[in-house]
Amino acid sequence: MKRISAPRRAASLSAQLVDSLRAHIEAGGWPVGTRIPPEQVLMEELGVGRSTLREAIGALVHLGLLEPRAGDGTYVRSSSELQSVMVRRASSVQRDKVLELRTVLEEYASGAAALRRSEEQLRQLRELLADADAASDGADTAAATSVDALFHRAVVRASGNDLLMEVYDHLGTALMSSLGGLPWDAAHAEDHARLHRRLVDAIEARDAGGARAAAGAIVRLTRDHESDASRAEGEE
Repeated sequence: MKRISAPRRAASLSAQLVDSLRAHIEAGGWPVGTRIPPEQVLMEELGVGRSTLREAIGALVHLGLLEPRAGDGTYVRSSSELQSVMVRRASSVQRDKVLELRTVLEEYASGAAALRRSEEQLRQLRELLADADAASDGADTAAATSVDALFHRAVVRASGNDLLMEVYDHLGTALMSSLGGLPWDAAHAEDHARLHRRLVDAIEARDAGGARAAAGAIVRLTRDHESDASRAEGEE
């Protein structure tokens, strides 16, 4: 396992420890969702006192990177401050606002992917499209949602914009949450598959405008499906 860099001895030891632990988390030393080592283990590994360690851990909790759980230790909540802030913010607004943001990001990414994608990236999109069709044919909503998330992430990666990829990853949970929990609907599934095929066709043809239009239509379809589902629940 990759070791954490012990802080240099200086006046602000706790501040240096915060930087060391934060860098360790961002590098994937402690993946999101895992429990960090016990306090005594960290004290011995880093050569710091209990108060210094607790001060640093408390700072990382405040930043949103760590999360204490009563009786169960401390867990990694997010891999960066940006992720923590963006996910928390996206989770606090109305879902239609999140869908608007998703529209902006995916329309741009799809247009850029049409101009910059590689043959390997196009092949991956075709494979994910086939996986999505298989999940849809089996009426497996959970599998379809998972593959859909992978598909859209692959489109963003094909845009060639590393910063956009980072932002999309940080907001991934909030952006894709609108796809989960919706009731299965065969007609919607067919429309969803048709628009995804249109998107990949446009990317293959290097049709940036067509790719942007297809991406926007996919998000609007999701929003309409969600509205129909909410309306049906209200009528029950």
